[in-house]
Amino acid sequence: MRFVLIDRITELTPHQSITAVKNVSLAEEYLADHFPGFPVLPGVLMLEALVQAGAWLIRESEQFASSTILLKEAKALKFNSFVSPGKALVVQLNVKKHEGGLWDLIGTGTIDGASAVSARITLDAFNLVERNNNPALQSSDELRRQSARELFAQVWTPPA
Repeated sequence: MRFVLIDRITELTPHQSITAVKNVSLAEEYLADHFPGFPVLPGVLMLEALVQAGAWLIRESEQFASSTILLKEAKALKFNSFVSPGKALVVQLNVKKHEGGLWDLIGTGTIDGASAVSARITLDAFNLVERNNNPALQSSDELRRQSARELFAQVWTPPA
């Protein structure tokens, strides 16, 4: 199952920062089991929301040059509050450092202004063809980039 955890990007400054929103709905299947009688967004999905927002920042900053963006490292990860259905998790990330394909980001997630999650994450941006030294993966890279462009157009509307 693919989890798209960013519903809308509200601010984006390439190479610098991004602000995005994840609306938590009771209709999300994983809430039935996490936790029965007390549904909350799992902590790992709060982290994934930070990763996905960071990936959008990288894609836009690089003009979608990389087909794949993966979490390499998470440091100082803190969960400070529960995120329940009906709430909106607002995630903000700032670029701390960018070297080659590695992006160090500082991220926070808030609910109604109160901290829910914070972390320093490192994301690795690359193309499969280069990482695996396999020219046959070129079409897979292009398909991934095109799919990301299409989804990005649904979550981000640049200011006029």
